Amino acid sequence: MGFFKRKAKNEPVKSLKAFISGKVISITEVNDQVFASKALGDGVAIKPSSQVVTAPCDGVISVIAGDSKHAIGMTLNNGAEILLHIGLDTVSLNGEGFRVFVKEKDKVKQGDKLLEFDKELIEGKGLETTCILVVTNSDDYPETEYLSGMEATQNETEICKF
Repeated sequence: MGFFKRKAKNEPVKSLKAFISGKVISITEVNDQVFASKALGDGVAIKPSSQVVTAPCDGVISVIAGDSKHAIGMTLNNGAEILLHIGLDTVSLNGEGFRVFVKEKDKVKQGDKLLEFDKELIEGKGLETTCILVVTNSDDYPETEYLSGMEATQNETEICKF
């Protein structure tokens, strides 16, 4: 009898894919002391060649940066909490140049569109477009490997292994 099939258990997230195409750099190379010092957690950054940010893995949207729309938090099924932060000092734009496609509590799959930003507008205001991925509870994942120093293809290149 197949009436009451058990739901397949989700495999815990084992890796994160590039959430945008571009040059992957170490978080310590980010031109912002808060990120570079890992004060918010460990991670990687991408100097983007495109303008659409996608989910690096399956998860749940836990937070969207209010009116500024420049950052999105996700909770993964392995317990990791990630922050995707678009640009440096972009909170000052108050949402100008950002378009969000998700809302808090949405379940997303790896590759789903999360947000879009206007690279020319941001750079035109003298701000950097470096996109940062931080595992905000990285102390809980000491074995995590962050991969950098390469060109990444969105949704394909692995940038983090748990």
